[in-house]
Amino acid sequence: MITVVGIGADGWAGLGESARAAIIGADTIVGSPRQLALLPDIDATPYPWPSPIDPLVDELVASESGGAVCVLASGDPMLHGIGATLARRLGPERLTVHPHPSAFALACARLGWPQTEADLASAVGRPPEVLAALLQPGRRIVAYVAGADGAASVARVLRERGFGPSRFVVMEHLGGEAERIVDTSAAAWGDSRADPLHSVAIECRAEPGARVLARGPGLPDCAYESDGQLTKWAVRAVSLAALRPGPGLLLWDVGAGSGSIGIEWLRAEPRARAIAIESNAQRAETIAANALRLGVPALSVREGHAPAALDGLEQPDATFVGGGVSAPGLLAACWEALRPGGRIVANAVTLEGERALQVARADHGGSLVRLEVSHAEPIGGFESWRAQRPVTQWSAEK
Repeated sequence: MITVVGIGADGWAGLGESARAAIIGADTIVGSPRQLALLPDIDATPYPWPSPIDPLVDELVASESGGAVCVLASGDPMLHGIGATLARRLGPERLTVHPHPSAFALACARLGWPQTEADLASAVGRPPEVLAALLQPGRRIVAYVAGADGAASVARVLRERGFGPSRFVVMEHLGGEAERIVDTSAAAWGDSRADPLHSVAIECRAEPGARVLARGPGLPDCAYESDGQLTKWAVRAVSLAALRPGPGLLLWDVGAGSGSIGIEWLRAEPRARAIAIESNAQRAETIAANALRLGVPALSVREGHAPAALDGLEQPDATFVGGGVSAPGLLAACWEALRPGGRIVANAVTLEGERALQVARADHGGSLVRLEVSHAEPIGGFESWRAQRPVTQWSAEK
């Protein structure tokens, strides 16, 4: 059994009796040097987290010893904390958790924000660009950051996307004697440094002309860097609706081009996962750049030709085939790899690709839809409709 105790900047004084008893009764206490320094003299053996922490986490999970182990966590251990990591590995039967008010809860309390009206984003161990997917006027965000330059990195992300006017509240040592709050803007904060123990609260405000993007599918085509290999926004929105993003679901975006399908899959459902498979090296780099800029750096990119590049990948819950549908064996391989109950969506613009989709529907069922989109454009002193190439879409559930 492992006990996880959340501890705040207020240290021992902020702990309840049950949390104190867990610490006093432990044989080994694991925590950061800062957390361990908050404890009084006790008999337990202190064990600072190594860097990286993964080997010690593996050791804790595998341990069958009878000694009592207590792991210290910042604030609420189950909110972007070590408690959540251990819970996924151990299960509830081997874990006891004593939560403490989180930095998120304390930040909302200081600002008078209802927690249900604020988003929490963690840039700890992840690029600060993860906030980009949340940036919309009126949205409130509490961001967890790491290091003295954490606030500066978040401010940079906001400024680069036209959100420099956003209210920007840097909160150091929340709940502790050294608590300090600086209320400014992302533009004014600039590259300033903060105490390493801090969080940032943001009220999003866009400058005139800033590009404001929705969380839902169908981002404007100009949001992407592209060499032309891009599923256009209207077709993209229909494709994502057919794919049905969901928590924990894994998408294969095969022939990813600019990565738009995988990116919008992740923007629509933050707990989903996605792998973009692309044979062109330059496009693979572009996919990674688009994913970072649009706030989903977790998109995995595999360079290679499908279907061979699919070997060894985790079985998908959904697959999108946007390029090369007529390649021999590709649709068959994608269908074979799909989990039972999973969905496949494939688009084609050529006659050869359309024939491949017709064969796939004959073999596996599903539906065929033809998508035809036209845009009004000037023609002389008038306007007329200019049609995009029609797209044939096959979708099916395994």
